[in-house]
This record gives sequence, C-alpha cells and structure tokens, in this order.
Amino acid sequence: MPATDPVRPLAGVRIVEISSFVAVPLAGMTLTQLGAEVIRVDPVGGAADYRRWPVTDAGDSIYWAGLNKGKRSVAVDMRSAEGQELVARLIVEAGVLITNVGGRQWCSYDTLASHRRDLIHVEVSGRADGGTAVDYTVNAATGFPLVTGPPELAAPVNHVLPAWDVSCGLYAALAVTTALRRRDTAGAGARISIALENVALATAGNLAFLTEAMVTAQSRPRLGNSLYGTYGQNFLTGDGAAFMVVALTNRHFRDLTELTGTAAAVGALGGALGADFTDEGDRYRHRDALTGLFTVWFSAHTADEVASALSGTSVLWERYRSFAEVAADDRVTHNPLFTALDQPRVGRYLAPGLPVAIDGTYPPAVAAPALGDDTADVLTEWLGITAEEFDRMAESGSVATGSDGA
Repeated sequence: MPATDPVRPLAGVRIVEISSFVAVPLAGMTLTQLGAEVIRVDPVGGAADYRRWPVTDAGDSIYWAGLNKGKRSVAVDMRSAEGQELVARLIVEAGVLITNVGGRQWCSYDTLASHRRDLIHVEVSGRADGGTAVDYTVNAATGFPLVTGPPELAAPVNHVLPAWDVSCGLYAALAVTTALRRRDTAGAGARISIALENVALATAGNLAFLTEAMVTAQSRPRLGNSLYGTYGQNFLTGDGAAFMVVALTNRHFRDLTELTGTAAAVGALGGALGADFTDEGDRYRHRDALTGLFTVWFSAHTADEVASALSGTSVLWERYRSFAEVAADDRVTHNPLFTALDQPRVGRYLAPGLPVAIDGTYPPAVAAPALGDDTADVLTEWLGITAEEFDRMAESGSVATGSDGA
C-alpha cells in the first residue's frame, strides 16, 4: 500500500513491539490501523497475556485477538543470546521499538541507538521511577476509587475500564507519530519514556481533581451517579429500565422540567430554597430535591414512553444497556466502524477498526495472528535469514512458528 494512501498514512513504517497486557498492544494496534507494519515479538509460548480471559471454549484468548489485530507475530526465545541478537537486529532494521518490558540491556535505547542513530525507542513503565505497576494499582493511588460509587459507601470502588492503560496506549502511539515527523524533518531519533502512573496523574490534574484539592484543601465527595457541578442523574422507569439524564444548559433543564410537568414545582422549590436554577451550581447543590420531583414522572412511564418523550427534547439522555444489548444494537451492527471479521481460533464477529474516519473511511479490522505465525517470513524478509539457518534456529528452540509457538 503506497504511503500516499490517505487511509494508511503510516504505510512504509516498520515497528517492533515487545509487550503484554493493554497499553503497548493498543499502541501497536493503533499504529497498525494507521498503516504501519507492526511486528509483535513474543517469547516462545507467549507472553503473560497470550491466554488472558475472556477465552473461547478451546482456551484461545478473545482478549489477545482483540488487541493484536493486523499485526504480524514472531516468537523468539529472548532469554537466549541468539534470540536477543535476532530481535535486536529486527529493531535496528525497523527503526522503531515500542515496549513495556524494561530493564533489558540488550534492547535498551543506549544499546540499540549505537547501531542506529535515528532509532525511535518508546518505553512504557508502570511508575515514574521505573517501578512496576498496572492500571488497577495505579488507579488505587490516584484518588478515583474513593469518589466512585454511592455516597454511603466507605470502601473504595474500582472502575472496570482500564482507563489509564487506554490513555497510555494512545499517548504512546502519538509519541511514535510525532517522533517519526521529527526524524523525517531533522533525521534524529528519540528516546521516549511514558509512565502509566504519570498518565493517570496528569489526567487527574488536567480534569481538576488534583487542582481542586490543592486550591480548596478538600477532596471531591462521592456522588453516586450524579454529575459533579451540574445536574445529571439516573432514573428508573415504571417497568424497571434505567436511564441516565443530563441537563448541562438552561435549555436542557427547562425542557426537563416541562417534560416532567414540574416547572411550577421547580419554581416553588427555588423560591423556598433561595436557589436560582438558571445557575448550574444551584442545580447541583439541590440535586437531590430536584431528583425527587423528576422521579415521579419517570416511575410513572415505561422505558419506551420515556425514550420517545426524551427524543423530542434537547435533554441529553441514554438508556443503560448491557454489553450483550450493545453488541446487538444498530450502533454496532449498522456502524461502518465495524466489519465482519473471520478471526482464526475465535470465530466470525463484528470487529471495530480504527475509530477515526479518514476522508470518510474507517480503516477496517484485520485478523490477529496466532503466536509465531510470521516468524519465518519476517526473519527472511527483514534479515535475509536462509531456510537452512531458520531450520537450525527452530530446532534449537531459538525461534518458533505458528504451529509450535504456543
């Protein structure tokens, strides 16, 4: 694919990925979807995430397939001197390494840059000091679990989404693209370090969670499903469906009061409390009283009635849905982001491509390889390894193919 293809702007770029879990695999997949050729190098038998849940009945990782779409897979014994030399040669040939496997001198920036001065080396660590951490331990130290959940709860509540891994992976992909631009214009490489902990702390600071504590000397309280600083709340309908409703602007709030027939009651409440409900701060301060008024209308109507009524207003809303419901919804089944994918060992399903439309087109998903599927081809294409050399290395266990890599 030519580098001028607008849907594959990174065509012609080669990247080696040594990774596990979420952040770096997501970075590699994102770069693949932008057109780069990404070689994921794993140890023979697979890294720690190769069989991570969820898995098929046969034990194949649906998770692993999801984060490695479109990559090529090479399996190498990276504990052996020969394996380390092979991988180092691949990295030098590619010119770009993304990894979250630190502490290995043979694939450190200093070692590899001595063989290629314009090397781009992106290393993700858990902590800013280089120590180990994962999303859920980083999250515990950022304050978010203590403001998540219902107000009456004393215990911390972790969110299910590995938000810091996802953010870190996208930062890593961004770092590679900016470093490539620098290399193209200045001929210089880059040594880039990204700490998962710092991604979380930066986000907490940028969104004012930390700044609020610094300026006011107070930590944000638990709010349940309320929305901090404005009006937002979940409601149950008469037939038990749950909706999230948000009124950010005066128009939103006015439409909500008119829909629920509470305009007069809300006005009287404001007078009694001395509150100005055209101010979103007052709507937030008196959210429980307002919710009590609105709840009557929601509980008196079915989910279909609520959805139909809300659709005719400016109010921001959505019905809570399970993953199974979302998977069957038109937003997936009729969304050009998703295309049918025949994933070996997993099955046929709708898989997302890159969630960025380039000139109106979403780069589609490409099936993930099995461990070691591309070992022979990559070593032959990139390094000129002969068939005889490869057979010798395979026999010694230095490399493995798809048939024996797992």
